[in-house]
Amino acid sequence: MNDDNTYLSREKFDELTKELEHLKTVRRREIAEQLEYARSLGDLSENAEYEEARNLQAATEDRIRAVEEQLSRARIIEHTKGNTVSLGSHVTIQKVGEKDEHLYEIVGSAEANMQEHKISHLSPLGSALMGKKKGDSFSFDTPKGAQKYKIVGIK
Repeated sequence: MNDDNTYLSREKFDELTKELEHLKTVRRREIAEQLEYARSLGDLSENAEYEEARNLQAATEDRIRAVEEQLSRARIIEHTKGNTVSLGSHVTIQKVGEKDEHLYEIVGSAEANMQEHKISHLSPLGSALMGKKKGDSFSFDTPKGAQKYKIVGIK
């Protein structure tokens, strides 16, 4: 996969598109109003309101650029149902010798979030899973050493 791409779910792509629209319309207008008010207070050289509004404007423009860049490189993950782990797969794994099972969704690095059980396809676990099939065993390195797992299911 081309590392210049940002792999996103349809939901994340839509979320970023909505955020960008909000930043460009609502947030820019709010900041323009804050700047106008701050200018009306007089001397700009020692005007805390003006300085704060300028900082907000810079942060907002930085975020707009970052989201635009991410969207311009976005590739929507089109998960095809199959028996091989790929981006968009929901994979159930089990550590060899244990009964507990763990379910993870394979996502692009921009969406990775361990609290939501979303792992990047580029992470040690994600890259070890890519291309594997149900029933396959695999191992990957962790701070505790190499860990061996088995794929129990793929959706």
